[in-house]
Amino acid sequence: MKAQIIQSFGDPSVFERKEIPKPEVQPGQVLIQVKATSVNPIDTKVRGGAVPALSPELPAVLHGDVAGIVTEVGTGVTNFKPGDEVFGCAGGFKGTSGALAEFMLADAQLLAHKPKNLSMEEAAALPLVSITAWESLFTRGQLKAGQKILIHAATGGVGHVAIQLAKWAGAQVFATGSSKEKLDIATQLGADVGINYREESVQDYLQKYTDGKGFDIVFDTVGGENLDRSFEAAAINGTVLSIATRSTHDLSILHAKGLSLHVTFMLLKILDKDQRKLHGEILSKIAETVEEGKLRPLIDPTTFTFDEVSKAHQYMESQKAIGKIVLKNNW
Repeated sequence: MKAQIIQSFGDPSVFERKEIPKPEVQPGQVLIQVKATSVNPIDTKVRGGAVPALSPELPAVLHGDVAGIVTEVGTGVTNFKPGDEVFGCAGGFKGTSGALAEFMLADAQLLAHKPKNLSMEEAAALPLVSITAWESLFTRGQLKAGQKILIHAATGGVGHVAIQLAKWAGAQVFATGSSKEKLDIATQLGADVGINYREESVQDYLQKYTDGKGFDIVFDTVGGENLDRSFEAAAINGTVLSIATRSTHDLSILHAKGLSLHVTFMLLKILDKDQRKLHGEILSKIAETVEEGKLRPLIDPTTFTFDEVSKAHQYMESQKAIGKIVLKNNW
């Protein structure tokens, strides 16, 4: 089968198209005819060699997000059959093979039936970011109706999903962005208020929208100095959720305000076979939410084919994308 592989870690030019053996289905697994995938920041980090603990052995096929059609099922698989349309974040990391190929072998526990009202490309945009947002908001944050939540990076991969899920859950949603265009998108997705962080300081918008008390929950999808701003924006006894916490911070403000900090790193469940079923369960709930019309992916208008994966990674690293970058299998 055709595949985009890397034989060394490096810049986006390391991808090369090769013919490799088609994988054979194993117990508990399904073989997927890949129709589409999407790029996540972790995919560029793996390609660049920045996360050796997560990296597959070389030569490797990368990318976790997949949407496609089941062609074979292994023994013990009862929830999928050949011909089923599925989606998931199912490989491209240590001990697994990725989606940048004609076929992908995946643990059935990591998959769910594709939402009927989405195209393959739309479905491929959702798995990693929707699982991350769901686990952060509901498993970690215990978000409840009526709470005030601040979500940073409104049009980012995780941010745009979190806005919709928080609104679906009945929260009052505030979202930050760097331009009117991005804030307009945020309100179209369901945010009650868009905040331009380049024009308003944390104290400015705390005073304006919370009488200076702060937000019940702050979801930081940016990291770095923005995590400090998230601590500042949280109310006393509030909760801060983070997906980017590889940095050093003064945590005294957490003590002073009695804050809780929760970190979500969804890839850990892919590496731990005993927890994989939790991803499939979340994706089934995500699919229901999509089919109810309460969630849709935000996809950047610049799309790519599998033969253009190097360009897709360059575009991701340019930080010019709004929403998700998707790739269609052109083989």
